[in-house]
This record gives sequence, C-alpha cells and structure tokens, in this order.
Amino acid sequence: MFTFLLVVQAIVAALLVTVILMQKSEGGGLGVGGSPAGFMSARGAADFLTRSTTVLATIFVGLSVALAVIASVRHAPGDIDTSLVKQAPATQNGPATGPATGNADPLAGAAQAGNAAAPNGAVPLAN
Repeated sequence: MFTFLLVVQAIVAALLVTVILMQKSEGGGLGVGGSPAGFMSARGAADFLTRSTTVLATIFVGLSVALAVIASVRHAPGDIDTSLVKQAPATQNGPATGPATGNADPLAGAAQAGNAAAPNGAVPLAN
C-alpha cells in the first residue's frame, strides 16, 4: 500500500510540475499559444490549467499526509529488548571510590609537584 501511494504521489508531482509550467505567466512560460479559433480559447485553457493545478495540489498534499500517517504507524516504537544489557560485575569489597593509592584527590600529588615550577599553584604541562 505504501509503495503504491508513493508511486501515485510521484506521478501526481510530475503532473503538477507539468501543469504549472504550461501556465502562461508574465515571462511567457511553456504554455502553448492558443487562438480563439482553436480547440480551446486562451481564457478556457487558463481556467482549465488553474483548476487542474488546484486539484493536483490538493491530491499531492492529501497523499503526503496519508504517507506520513502510514510511515508513522509502520515504524511505531515497540518494546525495548533488554536481553543485550550487560550487567557490571560485582566486586568483593564493593565499588571502588577513589584511586588505588587511597588519596581522595587524584590531582593533589601533581599540583604539589608542580607548585615550585608553576606560578599561582597551576599545574605545568608535561614536556
């Protein structure tokens, strides 16, 4: 159904572009110049092209809405599969809260070592 409506929308879009380009505009357009003695008068052709543009544009917008609804229903979010969730291994003594040295501030040693070389207590960059 989705593919069928998509093909119909492509056909309607091509027809809409064709009808719009056939209309006579200030620049001349691609319209075929008609004479009053011809099959259709210029006024009749303009009215027909205007009406067909309105109908094709309405069909195009309707198909766009229908395709959006079908696509949202087709790709609706389902249940989350939790079978691939990896559990963190539990440790014997509980989770580690700090570095292995037992120091609460991991940058304290670097700041003390760099105080002599860097002004204002800043940590110097490694060479």
